[in-house]
Amino acid sequence: MSIHSEIKKVTTHTLQRMKANGEKISMITAYDYSFARIFDAAGIDVILVGDSASNVMAGHETTLPITLDQMIYHASSVMRGVNRAFVVVDLPFGSYQSNSKEALASAIRIMKETGAHGIKCEGGEEILESVHRILAAGIPVIGHLGLTPQSIYKFGTYTVRAREEAEAEKLKKDAKLLEEAGCSAIVLEKIPADLAKTVAESVQIPIIGIGAGRYCDGQVLVMHDLLGINTEFQPRFLRRYLKLHEEITGAVRQYITDVKSSDFPNEQEQY
Repeated sequence: MSIHSEIKKVTTHTLQRMKANGEKISMITAYDYSFARIFDAAGIDVILVGDSASNVMAGHETTLPITLDQMIYHASSVMRGVNRAFVVVDLPFGSYQSNSKEALASAIRIMKETGAHGIKCEGGEEILESVHRILAAGIPVIGHLGLTPQSIYKFGTYTVRAREEAEAEKLKKDAKLLEEAGCSAIVLEKIPADLAKTVAESVQIPIIGIGAGRYCDGQVLVMHDLLGINTEFQPRFLRRYLKLHEEITGAVRQYITDVKSSDFPNEQEQY
């Protein structure tokens, strides 16, 4: 008889239990098979296939240009590298905001064509109809409030959001609306830590922070920032765990030197 070790997969139920038990949730972005496989094996709880791929993979200034087809490509690649983590995919700009039927169609395409476990979308009361329709189809939804990059031209800046009372009150109201609608979690981006603490304590679903302080139920970072691949982006909330830009540059320069000097390949590296 063969004995197979069972891999405990992270689900929406797992995330809810983690919040209830006070266990912090770890979340990172990924966009391809190779990195997703590494992150999953390392034990990450949630992988976000972010529309930040528009920036870090395609070189666009904002997240707006990335298409639904491109998000499906990235998410499909990620899913082939994952055995345990919960994988959530961003609905890209223009695929859900103004038409709830289009929002559902976009979410269904992502779920069917990638095998992902849920979707994420930005906004509160403004997109509630789309959220309700997607959830009614049985698709897990993670919300996103605070700094919402898809609305960057409306904001005009990437500065901290919800410092003013009116915006803070709207954010708290939107968080409750998303919870009541049935969202599995909410990402809070670049807001005051005390406000994030208030929101996290006022809802039963997990609150995942990025630049929202230590009181959130979990944290998310973009992999290129965490690993030091991207060196230009240096916000206060970012902790770099590696300096891959320097290490990769050094390795490639050494490779160039070895090729040009005929040191590579040597006798042991040929047939």
